[in-house]
Amino acid sequence: MYKILKNSWALFAGYGVLIIAHGLQGNLLGVRAVLEKFDYISTGSMMSGYFVGYFFGANFVPKIIIRVGHIRVFAVFASLASLSSLLHVVFVNPVIWTLVRFLTGFSVIAIFIIVESWLNDRANNRNRGKVLSLYMFITFIGLTMGNMLLNFSSPIKYEPFILISLLFSIALVPILLTKRKPPKFKKIGLMSIKELHKTSPFGTFSMFCAGFTISVIFTMSAVYTTVMNFSIFETSILLALITLAGALFQWPIGSISDNFDRRKIIIGCAFFAIIFSILAMFSSGLSLNNLFLENMVKFDHLTTARDKIRLFVFITFLAGMLLPMFSLILALVNDYIKKDKFVAAGAGLNIIFGLGAMTGPLICSFLMLNFGPNGFLLHLIIFLFPVVIFGLYRISQRKYEDNPDSSFTPLPREITPLGIELDPTTGADLSNSSSSDKK
Repeated sequence: MYKILKNSWALFAGYGVLIIAHGLQGNLLGVRAVLEKFDYISTGSMMSGYFVGYFFGANFVPKIIIRVGHIRVFAVFASLASLSSLLHVVFVNPVIWTLVRFLTGFSVIAIFIIVESWLNDRANNRNRGKVLSLYMFITFIGLTMGNMLLNFSSPIKYEPFILISLLFSIALVPILLTKRKPPKFKKIGLMSIKELHKTSPFGTFSMFCAGFTISVIFTMSAVYTTVMNFSIFETSILLALITLAGALFQWPIGSISDNFDRRKIIIGCAFFAIIFSILAMFSSGLSLNNLFLENMVKFDHLTTARDKIRLFVFITFLAGMLLPMFSLILALVNDYIKKDKFVAAGAGLNIIFGLGAMTGPLICSFLMLNFGPNGFLLHLIIFLFPVVIFGLYRISQRKYEDNPDSSFTPLPREITPLGIELDPTTGADLSNSSSSDKK
């Protein structure tokens, strides 16, 4: 691990700074949107704009990299990400912010593709598990630090946006100063949605639902807490707990899934996520006969520390159940296919996830508009309940197949197919890569 870090420090340093900025920006905008009194639909559209840009970027960026190379593309899109942060504070308008979030999503996926492509070049078949683990560690730590930086300054001021821009710009420095030659870009094939559905109907359907829910937990949580009149410090703590829960719960849940019918584990995660959503809803301080509150501005029912801690606990466990589902579903689909198709299946599932993620925040905003802040939790229940029902149906229709080549691997929520290739279980041949171990 030390040798990997030593020989790839510039790449990891640049990515680490960038992911801090990324973690701060998304949640900062959610808080600021409420403070600026943007309506829910405008806020949801803005948050969805990021995933739309992310989706289109995943398809177009590889072509750009092939034409001009890794370093130039990294420099361009890190600069655009830096610019996008400043545009938010210059033009405080929901329409402009939606367009800028599209630009941010396009830029971020470009950077992720470059970083993961570079990591593949630094890895070989012996060390790629360690490379992936280090990548995961930096991702979750960076996102947590970004959430805590919400306390840097008041979201209504311009300083946090300047900080984000500065971090995106600093991320450029180690990459541009590296002496290592950039790798040759390798295009990843993908399985079609039709083929994936035929292979695993439940896996395909549950990944679509995961897109609707996981996108919301990361984009609308800050909106929810701000509407609930939580302080910035309280919001940052909850967001950090969500990120950490998503990281820590992956290992025990994944270990269990390797020894049982993985469909049952996915159903169990969805079921308990629903239970914790309901518990959070009923602990929000509202009376049973007025569970949904339309007047968000005057909402201030959580008056004691005990009330808030209880809500924090429920939402943390909700995140712990929900966020490992991406990796679980990926492993489930791999259970039904040959090893040489693992990466292609991951690429196809990324597209399915993206289709759900693009509309998740917008639908959530509509529910919050009509049902108040608890529309956020209602959204999660609505899209997790079909996972439970359809999963139980599929268990009755098909016997589980235990594939010895397939196992659970914890993965970051925004990993690209190039990153999935770092999973040792994929069988991808990295033996020709210039490994850090050879340096």
